[in-house]
Amino acid sequence: MTATKVHMAVYDTLADWEVGVATAHINKQTWQRQPGRYAVVTVGESREPATTMGGVRITPDMSLADLRPQDSAMLILAGADTWLEAGGNAAFATKAREFLEAGVPVAAICGATAGLAAEGLLDDRRHTSNAAEFLAATGYGGTERYVDEPAVTDGDLITASATAPVEFAREVLAMLDVYEPAVLAAWYKLYGLHDPAGYFELMAATS
Repeated sequence: MTATKVHMAVYDTLADWEVGVATAHINKQTWQRQPGRYAVVTVGESREPATTMGGVRITPDMSLADLRPQDSAMLILAGADTWLEAGGNAAFATKAREFLEAGVPVAAICGATAGLAAEGLLDDRRHTSNAAEFLAATGYGGTERYVDEPAVTDGDLITASATAPVEFAREVLAMLDVYEPAVLAAWYKLYGLHDPAGYFELMAATS
């Protein structure tokens, strides 16, 4: 089976912790409904290496100019200091618009939500971020649709706070249908609620 690609954007100062839970469990075939269905592919504005906030050097698998929504199951956008710079990562926000207009999901966390707000993509969708004030600083028109939750899904768009990587991953895994519902519930009980009972429920659900 040829794996369907899930694209993860990479750029300097990418916040490693925000997307690691999601990408690890997309690639990890254990417990999955269809093991090997997905593969994570990194995409940069160019093919030049990027250095994450944690100092990890990543050479993108492909450049943004070559990315087409029809070739992807989802675009994942992590936070980074560069989102807060003038015009920072604007090309990724534009690509996110292209994905959403094509009906292909986008998942954004932390600073990436500010980039989407500035692009106007949160004006008409329920969403969250690090704080309402954080997005309001972009001057966007969606303040009344802000939801004070760790992660929010509205249609094909997932948004999350920087402090909610597990909740972000849960929404991503749900949208991609990676796990059976009972498996995902047990997975979140273990990793999100830190309840050891989740491990035994996970084993039972996948046995």
